[in-house]
Amino acid sequence: MTDSQKSDDTAQTPATEAEGRPTPGSIKPSMMARPTPSALATKSAPSGSPAPVAPAPAVHSTPLSEAAKWGRVAEDGHVFLILDGEEHPVGQYPDASAEEALAYFVRKYDDVAAQTALLEQRVEAKAPSTDMHKTLEHLRAQVAERHMVGDVPALEARLSSLDEAITGLQRAEKEAHEAQRSAELAAREAIVAEAEAIAAKDPSSVQWKTSSARMNELFENWKAAQKNGVRLGRSTEDSLWKRFRSARTVFDRHRRAYFSQLDSDNAAAKAAKEDLIAQAEALSDSTDWGATAGEYRRLMDQWKASKRASRKDDDALWARFRAAQDRFFAARQEANQAIDKEYEGNLAAKEALVAEAQALLPIEDLAAARKGLQSIRDRWEEIGKVPRGDMHRIEGGLRKVEDALKAAEDEQWRRSNPETKARTNSALNQLEAAIAGLEEDLAKAEADGNQRKIDEAREALDARKQWLDTLQKSAQDFS
Repeated sequence: MTDSQKSDDTAQTPATEAEGRPTPGSIKPSMMARPTPSALATKSAPSGSPAPVAPAPAVHSTPLSEAAKWGRVAEDGHVFLILDGEEHPVGQYPDASAEEALAYFVRKYDDVAAQTALLEQRVEAKAPSTDMHKTLEHLRAQVAERHMVGDVPALEARLSSLDEAITGLQRAEKEAHEAQRSAELAAREAIVAEAEAIAAKDPSSVQWKTSSARMNELFENWKAAQKNGVRLGRSTEDSLWKRFRSARTVFDRHRRAYFSQLDSDNAAAKAAKEDLIAQAEALSDSTDWGATAGEYRRLMDQWKASKRASRKDDDALWARFRAAQDRFFAARQEANQAIDKEYEGNLAAKEALVAEAQALLPIEDLAAARKGLQSIRDRWEEIGKVPRGDMHRIEGGLRKVEDALKAAEDEQWRRSNPETKARTNSALNQLEAAIAGLEEDLAKAEADGNQRKIDEAREALDARKQWLDTLQKSAQDFS
């Protein structure tokens, strides 16, 4: 079957879709079926992420009774499309009935209509718009060729609507892509900014284990973004990558330098503490208890002031240093315990002396108390030492009596001090003279009847008499 020019008009006989279709042997090369809608959809499906799956449209089938409004079949098998009263040659289907010829070209219309319906469903489902316009132009070209019979104006209107819808879909996709690109750019910049912030920290304040783990996480996030994220453009990605790589390089350099210095500091600290350990071990067998204990205190002060080595080394070094100290102090404790056992007999004797001394209180006869305490002191020295744990208690008991005796002696001296006594007598004489003068002033004021002077003289006289009474009591203490 070949396309032909428009033939003479002949009457078209309406037919039904149920009537026969061409047999395989009667189909000419130009009658070969066009691609099915499913095949076309597969061809235009975009690569990348899978498109939303739209349900297959119902198979479009135009009844021949409806198609007869849009077409006519000539007696020689030529088929015409009728649009606005004008006939357009569609093609020729010879050696077949008018119904078969019309049905053949109606199927071509139905095929394009089905493809159009599939494209509409893809747009409705907001599938990726890749190749949609290409598919649309292909369908428009088929319609423009007029090699079909059907409601072509309606089909053209649907294709025009699809053009607008696809344009809108592409615009929305572009906006979504830009939004996604902006979000991706912000995410990448956040990765870079955090990496730069970590790299900019003072190495002495960095928690290296935590920061190293975080830097590795950022690198994995970067790789995942490069693999799965939206493309940002080569120049943008290269610029961000250079910043990220520079931050990682600086961080690694600081980390290597920090741990190198740490190793050096650890070695120096270890050497210094090894020296302290050697000194402590050399003193561990000394029996000069007092002096050696002082040396150990000095070594302990130096140990506390020394820098720490690594935790593992420092713990081991401390164990050795402490062992040397423990050895010395354990030996001193053993020696003290032996001495304390030896002095246990002296404790009871000194406790008896403390009781004898405390019997002197309160001190009433200073001379007798002084003599009794001196006797106790002489015997105290003869007895000797007591156990270390009881020394403070025993000596404190005797010291209490000694303090009471000293206080009594001080009080006696205060009362018998010639200089103090002379000053007191002089003050008494002066007050007595002042009182005598004030009494004369009072008598004169009374004689004159001057009440103001009387009041002043009495007030001054009362004050001087109170002072006199106080000094007289003090003078009695010296007698």
